Amino acid sequence: MTPALYRRQWAQNPLREVLAGMVGTFALIPEVIAFSYIAGVSPAVSLFASFVISVSIAIFGGRPGMISGAAGSVALVAAPLVHAHGVQAMLLATLVAGAFQVLFGLLRLQAVMRFVPAEVRTGFVNALAIMIFSAQVPQMLGVTWHTYALIALGLVIIYLLPRLSDAIPSPLICIVILTAITMLHPMPVHTVSDLGDLPTGLPSLTFPHIALNWATWSVVLPYALAMAAVGLLESMMTASVVDDITDTHGDQRMECTGLGISNILVGAFGGIAGCGMIGQTVGNLRYGGRGRLSTFTAGAFLLALMVLLHRWVGQVPMAALVAIMIMVSASTFSWSSLRDLTRHPRLSSLTMLVTVAVVVMTHDLAAGVAVGVMLSGVFFAWHAAKLLRVTEERSGETLTYRASGQVFFASADSLSDAIDYHTDAKTVVLDLTHARFWDITSVQVLEKIIGKLQSHGHTVEVTGLHHDQHGIIATQSNESLLAL
Repeated sequence: MTPALYRRQWAQNPLREVLAGMVGTFALIPEVIAFSYIAGVSPAVSLFASFVISVSIAIFGGRPGMISGAAGSVALVAAPLVHAHGVQAMLLATLVAGAFQVLFGLLRLQAVMRFVPAEVRTGFVNALAIMIFSAQVPQMLGVTWHTYALIALGLVIIYLLPRLSDAIPSPLICIVILTAITMLHPMPVHTVSDLGDLPTGLPSLTFPHIALNWATWSVVLPYALAMAAVGLLESMMTASVVDDITDTHGDQRMECTGLGISNILVGAFGGIAGCGMIGQTVGNLRYGGRGRLSTFTAGAFLLALMVLLHRWVGQVPMAALVAIMIMVSASTFSWSSLRDLTRHPRLSSLTMLVTVAVVVMTHDLAAGVAVGVMLSGVFFAWHAAKLLRVTEERSGETLTYRASGQVFFASADSLSDAIDYHTDAKTVVLDLTHARFWDITSVQVLEKIIGKLQSHGHTVEVTGLHHDQHGIIATQSNESLLAL
């Protein structure tokens, strides 16, 4: 990334960027606090971590306009560690996870995102939208009619106000109006202060107070590696969504190292590791946040709210935040994917639905993506295996088999099944000119075919073994096969 481009990413449309970042801040608060309880840490730990991540990723990250915070699947991975070994073990895991992420970025491991197909990305987005909405349901159960009225009013403001003017993001106006109503006319509704104690001071540097012995590392390292992998996966998926929405390209390698640096700083300030947050990112993009300033503002404004205005923030009705998150959920969901269910290939639609189902059932975005990718791989292998064709041609005492297509673990048996080992032909020719061998399984099957034919007294000739197409044979096969 050139210095000039980096400066432009900070300087573009500053007023709009600041306002969009402020919307992102209010979208951060309820989800970050909710995931703090899942992880077993106090809201202050997650809120301070979100401040550090947002500010740091704005400086070091590679995807402008993306909001990151201490929530998502990373909290789910960290929860068992916190419950079993305490917050200090989690802080050490956060530091190590950040170091792993920096290493992954230096090794260019972000390239694995190329193996996540479009249907899995759509499933990821839809599942996250469902999870965002379902996270609001507890705030709408066991409440009075006042809450429902405020939520409805908030949605009206959010969706109708932009038709009159979009100078100020409507979610900010929603928060101001609903807070003013509940303060001027007190009513039995939940507020942000009901979610937990908010921080009242600045974060300070700290270091995990835990013995650094083999027993500690044996516990922490697996969790740190899982937190690093899950955080990168979720961030890379979120970055891909931003790329699609904005028709721009972020630097995924820089995003990997930037997230690692951010999580190292989070651990140094006593927070929990975080990653990209797609719901908040979509909200930021929706209201004009495209550069680094919106990401920075989301974190800086969060700190200002927590430290300087925490008493006022505590008075914000949860109904206002629920209305914002419902809007974010609706904006995140890919509604066109419902229409595409009948237009796209059935196996692609099935992969998308399975990805959604796994994420919703496990509340683990990484698990859903992993299952979706594996399912896509199985379907691809099945399709590729069916493309292998084997034809035979008899000329006197010579029987020729011509193979065309991809020969690998899923199709190798089809090649073997096409061979007649009891033929009365004296010479059997295996023409592999138009075939491509990809793995050891296919080479072993070829060796097995040759061995069986020879054991039945046939002379075997293999033709078309070009090294550029069949290098795997040259490296894995025995000398007798190469001599044929």
